[in-house]
Amino acid sequence: MNNSVTNTARLLGAGLRALLVLTVLTGVIYPLAVTGVAQAVFPGRANGSEVKSDGKVVGSSLIGQQGYDLDYFQSRPAGGLGVNSVNTQYKLILSGATNRSADNPDLIKWVEEAKAKVVKDNSTADYRVSPSDVPADAVTSSGSGLDPDISPAYADLQVHRIAERDGLSVARVRKLVDDHTEGRTLGFIGEPRVNVLELNIALRELIRGQ
Repeated sequence: MNNSVTNTARLLGAGLRALLVLTVLTGVIYPLAVTGVAQAVFPGRANGSEVKSDGKVVGSSLIGQQGYDLDYFQSRPAGGLGVNSVNTQYKLILSGATNRSADNPDLIKWVEEAKAKVVKDNSTADYRVSPSDVPADAVTSSGSGLDPDISPAYADLQVHRIAERDGLSVARVRKLVDDHTEGRTLGFIGEPRVNVLELNIALRELIRGQ
């Protein structure tokens, strides 16, 4: 009986010591080591790819924002589109998009309405947007509903509106878009893209410098 109790106590003691050691190792030392390496090697990414303006963090280059007025470049539509959308305001607590098929009547209606709005908002006295020129990302959300980027085609479509509203030349605004257009990752992954937040910060600086 005494041997049984002694063996049990020994096993419990060994288990508790192992628990303590592993807790310190995997719960304290390892996370601190990984964090230290991350901060040393790529601090920007380790801190959430923060984007700063006027010395303040205004967002992340990995997460889209909405709510820009027409003096600025617009993002992709929020996740889902329509009344029953999944993510209507780029809220981080919810990520996703509509599961409706391409031939769903509601989705077709929402896309057509979004296209008409893009045409109306971006047409100016000297420039008329054709519905056929509206790219897909201007009227559809991304799979996550949080895409921070738009296509160069959608950015170019907005150039005339921006130039007219902000008193800039079309050439200067287009150059701004070109300067903020990123190519395919490693030259073959994905598509060329423009980060809307970073582009709008640069646009604001351009307007201030006039």
